[in-house]
Amino acid sequence: MARLLEGRRALVVGVANRWSIAWGIAVALSGQGARLAFTYNRERSGEHLARLVADLPEATDVPLLRANAAEEHAFELVRDELARHWDGLDVLVHAVASADPALFRARFSELGRDGVLGAIDVSAYSLIAMSRALLPLFERAGGGSIMSLTYDAVRRVVPGYNGMVAAKAVLEAETRYLAADLGPLGIRVNCISAGPIKTLRASGVKGVDRARRLMAERAPLRRNVTAEDVGGVAVFLASDLSRSVTGAVIPADNGFGTLGAIAD
Repeated sequence: MARLLEGRRALVVGVANRWSIAWGIAVALSGQGARLAFTYNRERSGEHLARLVADLPEATDVPLLRANAAEEHAFELVRDELARHWDGLDVLVHAVASADPALFRARFSELGRDGVLGAIDVSAYSLIAMSRALLPLFERAGGGSIMSLTYDAVRRVVPGYNGMVAAKAVLEAETRYLAADLGPLGIRVNCISAGPIKTLRASGVKGVDRARRLMAERAPLRRNVTAEDVGGVAVFLASDLSRSVTGAVIPADNGFGTLGAIAD
């Protein structure tokens, strides 16, 4: 049986460890036949990523490219290096997010300018920078799919999410505008709104454990979301099955976001 993504080329940005949503997406894409490339920020994280990639069933010739999402021209260098391996790009997974831990502890009214703008820079503006830099590779492929990750804290208050919510709100707006801008080139741009998953970054948000407990108890599907669940949505967005879907924020939250006020 043919796999959905056989021969597709996907760049995954934002893997921190094997519990990352980005890694769950990467495993799902690989399982459907996609060829993968990854970026990493620091040398130590690159070594860790190499060990993860070695465990993939089809781990031969996987480009691992160093890039700092906070640097304006970093992904132009990624594009040039990737072009030495592939003659085009079909999928970009933007799963990078970063914020000063103090943003998750402070009262919202006391958030500092530098902290909020820093979170927006790395977690949201980087999507524009990546899309622009990688555009020539998408054009060579005749189009493709760009996807990023958000959280339902944009639509309703999640205690402790604080400064990061500004970045996710910007990210969701960018999704719509990039979809309109790049659509004529055959490039679809969407965003996955994942439910609360225990990742390294999420551990700094004090409300995540409570949100997971409530999801298991109250969500229509009565269970928590996993990175593998999000990976399934990513496969859909990367494949031709979603050829008419762009500019969308797609929930992967067991229906939790459809509920109104939830009391303990």
